[in-house]
Amino acid sequence: MPTSLTTEQVLALAPDTGSARSAKSLASARAWVSAGRSERAAWGECQGSAKDPYRTQVDLSEPAFRCSCPSRKFPCKHGLGLLLLLAAEPAALPPAEPPPWVAEWLATRDRSTQRRAEPREAADETPAAAQRRAAAQARSAEKRLSKVEAGVDELDRWLRDQLRGGLAALQARSPGAFDALAARMVDAQAPGLARRLREAAGAAVSGPGWQERLLEQLAALHLLVCAHRRLAELPPETQADVRAAIGFTQSQEELLAQPGLRDRWFVLGQRVEEDGRLQTQRTWLIGSASARPALVLDFGAGAQPLDRSLVPGTVLDAELVFFPGAAPLRALVRQRHAPPEPGRALPAADIAAATAPYAAALARNPWIERFPLCVGPAGLARAEGDGERWLLVDEAGRALPIAAPFAGAWGLLARSGGRPLALCGEWDGNMLTPLGALIERRYVALRADQ
Repeated sequence: MPTSLTTEQVLALAPDTGSARSAKSLASARAWVSAGRSERAAWGECQGSAKDPYRTQVDLSEPAFRCSCPSRKFPCKHGLGLLLLLAAEPAALPPAEPPPWVAEWLATRDRSTQRRAEPREAADETPAAAQRRAAAQARSAEKRLSKVEAGVDELDRWLRDQLRGGLAALQARSPGAFDALAARMVDAQAPGLARRLREAAGAAVSGPGWQERLLEQLAALHLLVCAHRRLAELPPETQADVRAAIGFTQSQEELLAQPGLRDRWFVLGQRVEEDGRLQTQRTWLIGSASARPALVLDFGAGAQPLDRSLVPGTVLDAELVFFPGAAPLRALVRQRHAPPEPGRALPAADIAAATAPYAAALARNPWIERFPLCVGPAGLARAEGDGERWLLVDEAGRALPIAAPFAGAWGLLARSGGRPLALCGEWDGNMLTPLGALIERRYVALRADQ
């Protein structure tokens, strides 16, 4: 069965524009020594610079990739090229039984999936050993809590000092003043506070209107300080939001034991950010029946590849389980029930209707930093007096500012012919960062490096 992914959706999987460009050169039967496909997988051998051809294989059910080439990029140009060929010329990959090297890889993946699905057996330990382990965990948690409380106290004093000195004085010392305190929050085992301080440093030098944006960031930090000090008085779901904002984590094994939500999830788009050697990938989804937004996070340290199995512009029949909170957003994919299919209808609305769920979620969790919006039908317009700024304007004349620079604006205008389109992106309360658009029932991924 040919892949249901379109050319645009395959290219959206590329780790960068260079990989996408190289993959296009391999989307030809002439580039492959041999190729084939089954209901489950596609494979091929591509002659590269090495003596033996590179063996490339793709599990179409997710998709997942494997290649014998030495590239550190994931997926590599060979895997992308093979999928592009399958999308454009399925006859170039004739149906066949998977060769042994493909069958062995698929069997290994199946065994790994089965192990993850099976509940872990309790460790064979004596009651005394279990008691010692529990006591050690309690001491570790108490020690961390003590560090976090000291860090929160230091942050509170720092915030009061900055407000007494004034925002102008704080801006003059940015980013050094923020970076020093952020480093101390890392030492206090409160990475969430450290990240928010670094984002506040960016707000201090973000151009016209920086005062409002910086004050908003500092106010959210102050509210977080106050909430942590009253943590025991707050409802359980708000406690979970406070702990998550500070940087406490939750066991995924415990989370996956909770009830999930099955739906047909439209993968709205992805965004990858780098912080030193750590990559963070945010993938936004929305349920077709539930209209519920979801955020799937993935992290990669150093050369570790990010998960590319959630393809922007596709619809995935899957069960998601949500992290606890007053307005749960972050989720894990617990079970996939079918391969992804192309999305033909983006769940878009005018700006008033699209922003209403964000306002409701923010009222329940004031520390929400980003939220998915799907707006359409709408058009793109240049902001008056600022050639770098674009606006997204709906049919009622309402407008949302688009984060600058937006290099994909002219390309979208050309592809849409100036006609209304549906656009989805990340909304931070001030600016919309586009992630994808649907033009005449075809999804276009919008990348930060385009």
